Amino acid sequence: MGLILDTSVIIAAVREKFDLEGLLEAHAEAPVRIAALTASELLHGWERAPAGVRRDRRRQFVEGVLKILPIVPFDLESARVHSRIGAQLEERGQLIGAHDLLIAAICVCQGDSIATLNGREFSRIVELDVVDASPWVRS
Repeated sequence: MGLILDTSVIIAAVREKFDLEGLLEAHAEAPVRIAALTASELLHGWERAPAGVRRDRRRQFVEGVLKILPIVPFDLESARVHSRIGAQLEERGQLIGAHDLLIAAICVCQGDSIATLNGREFSRIVELDVVDASPWVRS
């Protein structure tokens, strides 16, 4: 069982408000990865950043993350799980964000936990193991 980092964790790290190294050390026994959608969200954030030092720093951080963390794709198995979980949440009136649902489906397919700062939404998915990443938030 591995650990997939939610976008919220990496964005907080980019903003220097999260101890990513501490989280990784605490979960050193598990393979740590990110979902392909998280890679897309990170790249989108870098593309949106205004030109200058901030954009350069964000690009450097994102590229560093993409070099060291394996990327888990969204495949047909993930699509099947996504549709099933989405239908269950809709039936209960507990929908979550579209991107979060895609990332959750990948985690469930892989048998991985998700480390997130958005546990409230992810905890609606019964079969998903949610790791609260808030202990690594910097003040």
